[in-house]
Amino acid sequence: MITGEIKSQVDKIWTAFWTGGISNPLTVIEQFTYLLFLRRLDEKQQLEEKKANLIGSELKNPIYSAEYTKLRWHSFVDEDPEALYALFTQPQKDMDNLTAFELMKQLGSKAGAFAQYMKGATFMIPTARLLDQVVQMIDKIAMDDRDTKGDLYEYLLSKIATAGTNGQFRTPRHIIKMMVEMTQPTAEDTICDPSSGTAGFLVGASEYIHEHRELPAAQ
Repeated sequence: MITGEIKSQVDKIWTAFWTGGISNPLTVIEQFTYLLFLRRLDEKQQLEEKKANLIGSELKNPIYSAEYTKLRWHSFVDEDPEALYALFTQPQKDMDNLTAFELMKQLGSKAGAFAQYMKGATFMIPTARLLDQVVQMIDKIAMDDRDTKGDLYEYLLSKIATAGTNGQFRTPRHIIKMMVEMTQPTAEDTICDPSSGTAGFLVGASEYIHEHRELPAAQ
């Protein structure tokens, strides 16, 4: 179960986003999740590096190759705010003109299925001060316990549910795409979205069906 301390940390991060100019709860959880994901990627590689060092072997199939060291969480977490923000917003010439955020989107199979759905993700944190503030707070969240990770995301989702009682929110297109691809709708299915709003899910389902339809054999 998520502890009161972690809830308090999440609440403070949520407030930081809000006061920093990001008031849409969906945008908050997007940006929060991206940063959590970046931290987890680096922690995963650090664990594998320790294992490799213990047995005196080279790390096979690293998530981050050596030239991208500056774009890893443990490397940029102590940067000053402006330098940190530059790593997220300005292409790094010595690192294939990538940013920390763009590299995350390109990791693909090395990082698992989640990264493959981040191709349409957008970095939306508006200032260096806010990015630094949030990164420092996320870095202090204790996430060693596997159950804590799940509880953390459940708590984040509960905050969206609470916020949703006060208005309508559009689901980002890359999230719609991921959910549609997971359900794999067909032309034989009856599809209903009771809270369609701008019909993003319905349009996404229609596009998926169109793209995956079986064409008649050529005569």
